[in-house]
Amino acid sequence: MADKQISLPAKLINGGIAGLIGVTCVFPIDLAKTRLQNQQNGSRLYSSMSDCLIKTIRSDGYFGMYRGAAVNLTLVTPEKAIKLAANDFFRHMLSKDGQKLTLLKEMLAGCGAGTCQVIVTTPMEMLKIQLQDAGRIAAQKKLMSEVINSSSTGMTASEAQGPQSAIQISRQLLKEKGIAGLYKGLGATLLRDVPFSIVYFPLFANLNKLGQKDPDTKAPFYVSFLAGCAAGSTAAVAVNPCDVIKTRLQSLQRGAQEDTYAGISDCIRKIYRNEGPTAFLKGAYCRALVIAPLFGIAQVVYFFGIGEFLLGLLPQKHD
Repeated sequence: MADKQISLPAKLINGGIAGLIGVTCVFPIDLAKTRLQNQQNGSRLYSSMSDCLIKTIRSDGYFGMYRGAAVNLTLVTPEKAIKLAANDFFRHMLSKDGQKLTLLKEMLAGCGAGTCQVIVTTPMEMLKIQLQDAGRIAAQKKLMSEVINSSSTGMTASEAQGPQSAIQISRQLLKEKGIAGLYKGLGATLLRDVPFSIVYFPLFANLNKLGQKDPDTKAPFYVSFLAGCAAGSTAAVAVNPCDVIKTRLQSLQRGAQEDTYAGISDCIRKIYRNEGPTAFLKGAYCRALVIAPLFGIAQVVYFFGIGEFLLGLLPQKHD
């Protein structure tokens, strides 16, 4: 029988390559998403994604759109690798004798993948958000310098010094709060990533099947790409309220007169009361634009089997 065993190292390589390519392509949109989600009604600097990117280029140059990309590119390889490989692993474990998985089992596999990935996702997002949002905070300080200088806004010493690097932020958090400092927002990250994976993986698998001529052949790469885009954008918009909550909770710096939050329920209550229910959809179209190509690219790389090729993996090793 054709041995349909999965090779974990190959899947990890595929996920890593996919993550690097995808993040490089969509990082500026992700930066705009973070800044749009973090701005509150009293301190709106950007009216849209394009307005945010134009202002970022004007103030910081082209590479200002890639602020925080280094930490993302460093950690996205293990993050994407864990997510894709864990889903594959759980699907393999849940399928009995190669039988077709039920929708419930597909959702369970997605749930397992989402839970595993937060080990890397939480610190990665935590550091990335500080770096991405530093430009918004700096721009707000310029516009409201008199207010900020004449009132107590709860700025820390690190905020007054200006933007920090990911290493500086990591050291400071580890020194002040230990490893828990890097895992601030873990609950909100789980709240976003587990439902995302529960929606994404079964939806992708079923859309991708539409392009398969028979169960034993792969769908064409363009079908995998389109299925990844469609499933990714659908799941991204579905969990956007959780992403807004996560972004707010993980932001260490605040602009003048912006709310601080004690936890998930406090964050939900304050956003709803001060900004209305539509605030939970902030950055939704940016997130869809980020996730669609990210997962489309990921699935194409994954299905081309670059990892298997690099490792010289067999189908035909019969000794």
